[in-house]
Amino acid sequence: MSRSALACTLLCGFLVSLLSSTPPARASDKMPTPGPKDTCPVCGMFVSRYPEWIALVQYEDGVIHFFDGAKDLYKYLLDRHHWAPDRAGKTISRTMVTEYYSLEMIDAASAWYVIGSDVLGPMGHELIPLASREAAAEFLQDHKGVKILKAEQITLSLLRDLDRGKF
Repeated sequence: MSRSALACTLLCGFLVSLLSSTPPARASDKMPTPGPKDTCPVCGMFVSRYPEWIALVQYEDGVIHFFDGAKDLYKYLLDRHHWAPDRAGKTISRTMVTEYYSLEMIDAASAWYVIGSDVLGPMGHELIPLASREAAAEFLQDHKGVKILKAEQITLSLLRDLDRGKF
C-alpha cells in the first residue's frame, strides 16, 4: 500500500470513529422544567402542578413558555397573535409534549394525539400525546378514544370542540 493510500485509510478510520462517537451532552440539551411560579400563557394555571401533562415552546432566543397540556400548547401555536403578540414574529426552535405512557418529553410535531378518550387532563378533555401510531391505537382502544390525529390535523375549531366535550 502506498504512503498516500495508508494516510487516507488512517484518516478515514479516524473520521469514522469521530463521527460515530456520541458527543458529550450539552447543558442546552437538558429538557427545561417549569418552576413553581410558571403559568400557562393560555389558561393561567401553575404548570409545575401537572408534570405528567407539561408541554413547551422554546424560541430561538431561549425564551420558553410552558403549558399544562398539549391542548393549550396548540391553542397558543395556532393563534400566537392572540396569546403572545410580542412573540408572534419570533422563530420557535422546538415544541415538546409529555408522552402519556413514558412521561418523557417528545417532539410535538411528530407525536400522535388521541381525542375523545376517558382520560382527562388538567383542563378537561385533552389531546393525549403518544410516541407512535401503534401506541395511539392501543390507547384509543383501551381508553374509549374517538380519533387519532397528527399535529397538522389539529385546528382551533377542534380545540374548541374538545373544550365543549364535542368530538
